[in-house]
Amino acid sequence: MGLCMIVLSADKLRQLGEKYLTAAGAMKEEAELVSDFLVRANLAGHDSHGIIRILRYTNNLLEKRIKPGARLEVVRETPSSVLLNGNWGFGQVVGIKAMGIAIEKAERNTIGVSSVFNCNHVGRLADYTLMAAEKNMIGLAFVNASKMVVPFGGMERMLGTNPISFAAPSAEGRPFVFDMATSVCAEGKVWVRLQSKQQLPEGWILDKEGKPSINPSDLYSGGAILPFGGYAAYKGYGLSLMTEILAGIMSGTGCEYNSEFKGGNGVFFEAINISSFIDITEFRKQMETIVKAMRNSKKAPGSNDILVPGDPEERMEKKRLAEGIPLADITWTEFKILADKLQIDMQEITE
Repeated sequence: MGLCMIVLSADKLRQLGEKYLTAAGAMKEEAELVSDFLVRANLAGHDSHGIIRILRYTNNLLEKRIKPGARLEVVRETPSSVLLNGNWGFGQVVGIKAMGIAIEKAERNTIGVSSVFNCNHVGRLADYTLMAAEKNMIGLAFVNASKMVVPFGGMERMLGTNPISFAAPSAEGRPFVFDMATSVCAEGKVWVRLQSKQQLPEGWILDKEGKPSINPSDLYSGGAILPFGGYAAYKGYGLSLMTEILAGIMSGTGCEYNSEFKGGNGVFFEAINISSFIDITEFRKQMETIVKAMRNSKKAPGSNDILVPGDPEERMEKKRLAEGIPLADITWTEFKILADKLQIDMQEITE
């Protein structure tokens, strides 16, 4: 494993992100929002969706693939649904507006759905489903992306990592939140291990010959990621195809396997108003009961505790708020190279 060259606080990382994005042409307000979303991912331990993304976002800005200040355009609308053209704005900026519309519609009509095309990378999906949970709603999110994943039994890239997320309010201090790629891992997790000079666990990727590999560079040399599930990977494959239908076909973004795919993310967000079905106080009470039942159930031999989705992220956030967020040697070197290109003073950030 590569040694970390630098450890920065969450606030310093936000400043870093804002500096790079604004230097590359982003509006200040958008740079602040995007950087905050990325650092939230770092705090949760999901470095694949964290500040490392600034390297790609900055290049996308310079290449005009991200369009700062892009107007979100309503294409079709009903009382409970909306189809939106993101016009290639920042994914996080578009995403937060899209889920906000879904929540507003659910407040009036029980269910609200937002679907988006021409949208850049939206980042970690939990940020959007949590928006619904914080409004006493259930949040659902499905996103498709550029092809990196093989179908079950195949060796050719045909699908994206196609993440899904679910969040609901709870009587605990935080909502229940579940967020996963339908592949074994997010592509960014391979990227982070490449930057950190770490091998991959077995069963994550195939090389370009279709053979199992633990070398992260093989993914970027024609390899592919496997669908989630190991010997039962047909389940991850099925969930990925389901996401293609909801986020790719329904939004008009298209599917990754064909030439009509427009890139970025096809987005499907849904908010469900819980109070249309059950009193919210009773719902929260039952959520607390089911979570406690899981945690207090009998542990298998060798198991220290039983967690529920969101627990590892909460623990990591406490740790990283106290100790800082590490960046790998290679990642920091790439930031310094980009800083020279953008004429950014890195000393202001590291002091």
